[in-house]
Amino acid sequence: MTRDPETLRVYDEMAGKYAAVTADVASDPLLASFIDALPRGAHVLDLGCGPGIIAAHMARSGLRVTATDASREMIALAVGSPGVTARLATFDEITGEDIFDGIWANFSLLHAPRADMPRHLAALHAVLKPGGLFHIALKSGTDAHRDSLGRLYTYYTADELDTLLRAAGFTPFSSATGRDTGLSGEMADWIAIAAHG
Repeated sequence: MTRDPETLRVYDEMAGKYAAVTADVASDPLLASFIDALPRGAHVLDLGCGPGIIAAHMARSGLRVTATDASREMIALAVGSPGVTARLATFDEITGEDIFDGIWANFSLLHAPRADMPRHLAALHAVLKPGGLFHIALKSGTDAHRDSLGRLYTYYTADELDTLLRAAGFTPFSSATGRDTGLSGEMADWIAIAAHG
């Protein structure tokens, strides 16, 4: 998760509300596809796990889950999820090699500055086992700005994200787009890409 103080303040202060707003995220068909593509017992990283709702669902589905977030209040919620190892960590603290069978980076890396994205993707490629499954979802568009709550967002086009993933060593194989309302109540377009390591 990001180290941006304002973004972290929002998530710390609104952790409970965020958990309520995202209570039904386990019904996401992209999440179902991610889980179905991995063998039972596979070790996955939920990067920017928030309150741990998705991490808990993945654990109930038979996956071994490591969940990270830089918000102390989010981790306080996630740590109680059965089958989930949750720890406080920024994006820069994801290190190592060939650790995970899958990585779920769902609307988390969008809080990183654009200049840092190549470094973060390279680190994630390193911790993903060869051929492992990577899911990334970001808000689509250009430039960067803070939303009405003060959270920093960096926006990407589909082509830009595809290029960044390939440069980091990933092989994208499918994508999806949509438009939803988030915590701030603002509508936003998004793109999700699935790739192999």
